[in-house]
Amino acid sequence: MNLTVFGATGGIGREIVRQALGSGHRVTAVVRDPARLDVRGDALEVVRADLTDPEELRAAVSGRDAVLSGLGARSRKDAGVAARLTRTVLRAMAAEDVRRLLVVSAGPVGPAPADDGPFDRAARGLVSAILKDIYADLREMEAELARSGTDWTSVRPPRLQDKPLTGRYRTAVGGFPPKGRFIARADVAHAMLAMIDDRGTVRQGVGVAY
Repeated sequence: MNLTVFGATGGIGREIVRQALGSGHRVTAVVRDPARLDVRGDALEVVRADLTDPEELRAAVSGRDAVLSGLGARSRKDAGVAARLTRTVLRAMAAEDVRRLLVVSAGPVGPAPADDGPFDRAARGLVSAILKDIYADLREMEAELARSGTDWTSVRPPRLQDKPLTGRYRTAVGGFPPKGRFIARADVAHAMLAMIDDRGTVRQGVGVAY
């Protein structure tokens, strides 16, 4: 497949690029600073863009089979960036009639498992309070997706870890895996790539966790 990856210098975005190339896909990585992308490959094209102008992004998404995004705030001071930049990506995709989009959101944005215990409910509430601005940004991003005409999937992980790929994790379409507290960035990337052709995830939030 021909894929475009936004946020390719972030932890999940870099893993998407690396794993996609390893699986034989052609990848266009859209970045602000190409020097920060340490992945190489003959099937990789690196495009420098500031992500504020949809016209500038049209060539990067034109004719692609899917677009994957790891865009999001890296700290509370960056809250707002996920919705704002995703809006730009959506406009570029609409202009080029590219439909498939997968993005990274967060577990607390979606519904909690019905059988969450007291510890998990308390932990979820504490994290949501501390990161409320970031989660508000992600909820607005998901609202933008819902208003769009794209075949979107919002992947919602819990606490992220920098650990090796396992390929062993649980997913819950429209929900979240019970007692799912952690997942490696590499496995989030793996899940996103696996969902590209999964029609059951279209226009759905998908919880993913160990």
